[in-house]
Amino acid sequence: MKFETRRVVATSLVLGLALAACGGDDDEPAADEPAAEEPAADEPAAEPADDMEEPAEEPADDMDEPADDMDEPADDMDEPAADGSPIGVEGVLAGVCPELITVQTDWFPESEHGAIYNLIGDDYTVDANAQTTTGSLISAGVDTGVDFQVRAGGPAIGFSPTAVVTYADDSITMAYANTEAQVIQFDDTPMVSVMAPLEINPQMIMWDPETYPDVETLADLGEAGATINYFAGGEFMEVFISEGVVSRDQVDPSYDGSPARFIADGGATAQQGFASAEPYNYENVFEEWARPVAFELLHDTGFEVYAATIAVRAAQLEELSPCLELFVPILQQATVDFYNDPDRTNAMIIDAVETINSFWVYDQGIADFSVQTQIDLGLAGNGDDDTVGNIDGDRIQRVIDQIQAAGLETADVTADDLFTNEFIDESIGF
Repeated sequence: MKFETRRVVATSLVLGLALAACGGDDDEPAADEPAAEEPAADEPAAEPADDMEEPAEEPADDMDEPADDMDEPADDMDEPAADGSPIGVEGVLAGVCPELITVQTDWFPESEHGAIYNLIGDDYTVDANAQTTTGSLISAGVDTGVDFQVRAGGPAIGFSPTAVVTYADDSITMAYANTEAQVIQFDDTPMVSVMAPLEINPQMIMWDPETYPDVETLADLGEAGATINYFAGGEFMEVFISEGVVSRDQVDPSYDGSPARFIADGGATAQQGFASAEPYNYENVFEEWARPVAFELLHDTGFEVYAATIAVRAAQLEELSPCLELFVPILQQATVDFYNDPDRTNAMIIDAVETINSFWVYDQGIADFSVQTQIDLGLAGNGDDDTVGNIDGDRIQRVIDQIQAAGLETADVTADDLFTNEFIDESIGF
């Protein structure tokens, strides 16, 4: 989407909500929000970046023939390659996956969602009413034989949790999930994560470095007694209170996503946000502030949830397994490809935001900042190994233990209930 230069009215509470809430928790619906319109069904797709993998070319006639035991490109491009990889194989998902694979996200289109938008081809269409982007599902430059749809979340679904929306709409194949929401909601809407496009949660607590020059961490903010404004329903704050990082009398769960209070308080109040968005907006967009902010990631504070994993309904995991076996490696590769060359996909994201034409705005500046920040902070990348998208069960179990130790009511689950790495191709990584 060719978005015009962002023209932000920083005094507008609604616009502030959009810019700051991009990483709002998925656990609690906002009050008094209208229900979203029913998402649309099918639409089209696009070509991948030029540097994506292409099937090997046939050798020239006058070249030496390869040895018999060497791998040859598959003659029938409807079949997986000799090594079994589905990447770059024409029609590989046809007849195995749903004709339209639909993913419900947690917010408007943004570069944090780049991995999944990178799957959509250049034949995509954006439905402004349904707030969906749909097109051919592309892998390494070829059509996989099915279509792919990304649905906006947050305000687009009345701030409902993605799991709740997914269970209410059978046409949704997969949805974004985060660890704490899976733990809290598992009894009612159990979701199983099959791949994590983001390695580290972008959520942070930010503060004004001029007001708090000696503060370097959230624990320092706690010692300083600073008021911390955050979204109501954020389990992470209950964890931090129980662990003594901050005190209950200094936290204020009235944050609505607007920059108004932070700016009006002159930085005296700390605030929740996304490390890949708010620092750019406060320095470059909000003219009343127009200077840097400091922050610490929730992950670095010790609450290491996975944010925005790709998850399916627990009861459908077995049914979707043949599809996921092919789809997950394709998504892993799309994740690597997006961060290596984000321009085409970011243009699509910007176009989708412009076409939807809501209060959410997104331009090239924030898109470029988001991608670079995700790379610099390790928000996107491999885990402790050489593989992208796999999930660490010990890390999930620690989050479960933290949530339960904080006295929050949870389902009776272990890490093994919340994820599987069975579809991950361990050879794919950055």
